[in-house]
Amino acid sequence: MDGLKVEIKPGIYWIGVNDRVKDLFEGIWPLPRGISYNSYLVIDEKVAVIDGVEEGFSQEWYENIERLIDPSKIDYVISNHMEPDHSGSLPFIRRMVPEATIVLSEKAREMLNDFYGIRENVQTVGDGDEISLGERTLRFHEIPYVHWPETMVTYLMEEKVLFSGDAFGTYGALDGGFFDDQVDVDYYIDEMLRYYANIIGMYSIPVQNALSKLGGLSMDVIAPAHGPIWRQDIGRVIGLYDRWSHWEGEKGVALIYGSMYGNTIEAMEAVGRGVISGGCPTLRIYDVSRTSFSILLQECWHWKGVILGAPTYDTGIFIPMDNLLSSLHHKRLKNRICGLFGSFTWSGGAMRKMRGIVDELKWEVVEPEVPFKSHATEEHLEQLEALGRAVAERVMQD
Repeated sequence: MDGLKVEIKPGIYWIGVNDRVKDLFEGIWPLPRGISYNSYLVIDEKVAVIDGVEEGFSQEWYENIERLIDPSKIDYVISNHMEPDHSGSLPFIRRMVPEATIVLSEKAREMLNDFYGIRENVQTVGDGDEISLGERTLRFHEIPYVHWPETMVTYLMEEKVLFSGDAFGTYGALDGGFFDDQVDVDYYIDEMLRYYANIIGMYSIPVQNALSKLGGLSMDVIAPAHGPIWRQDIGRVIGLYDRWSHWEGEKGVALIYGSMYGNTIEAMEAVGRGVISGGCPTLRIYDVSRTSFSILLQECWHWKGVILGAPTYDTGIFIPMDNLLSSLHHKRLKNRICGLFGSFTWSGGAMRKMRGIVDELKWEVVEPEVPFKSHATEEHLEQLEALGRAVAERVMQD
């Protein structure tokens, strides 16, 4: 890290850190390639730090600042979002630079006190408020519930840089490059969708509100709190957020199944053949018991078609499938074309309960629904192929 200097624009620097050790984000979501905690430094007549890092990386973060400026010259520490992966370093910077003013939204003030007991030298800002740094001006825009109620973004007006917090963020540590044109951007776009489905998705309507509010801003750079800094094709990432927040899936099918003894696997294979014969070339098949919950949410958000198959378990839905459906209901994913199938032996409760959940989500359920007892007959297999074909045809025409 010696000599690290990542300049976004003259006088604007990335001072974040990579976490390559954490394997679960928020204790839930897998991080096969780690995550970055992005923080930024703006040097003008006055100096501002925008967002911090997780507590355990405070020293490394502080040393990144020291390479660029005497930390005692920091005037403002801007906290766009109080979640501890961004705010955990605030007590450290308060001890090291006690005269720096912490700037945050009014709703964040109480959180700052609750998390860290910090009450003094705190300035709250409202929607549209500005702070002059000299030649440059910071303007603050509240975007509540993207994804906490206190969230705001910071816009550096003269340089057209949006410090966007968790919005437009991705999983994945930064591998050598820091900008979207320096890295494998398709990997990070994929991880941005997984991050959205896991973390942001429940708040899609607030995301739409935020996009509308920020739509008039001219942006050369979007600098999020996780993942690469976007400067190459900003329109693409904004467009993706717009699509995802309107629950617009791509033309493809996620076929997710569960099985205890192999009977539902045989049925799933027939459904898969039907999807391909129905003219949908993009089919992704996942075992609900063996695939990360994080990936399953991502794939349901990704594709327009979702086909679910599972056996009945304890007169209800097979437990891993029940967990997935409960989360999809909680995340409020809408606008999906759905197919349902499943097995039972003496009670067929799974199909009825699965249908109840997707009906509450207002998904379009395509016929035929195919329940079968114990083992699929040849007639059932024909119906299962017909189900896959019908979903595929509906997805491709939508």
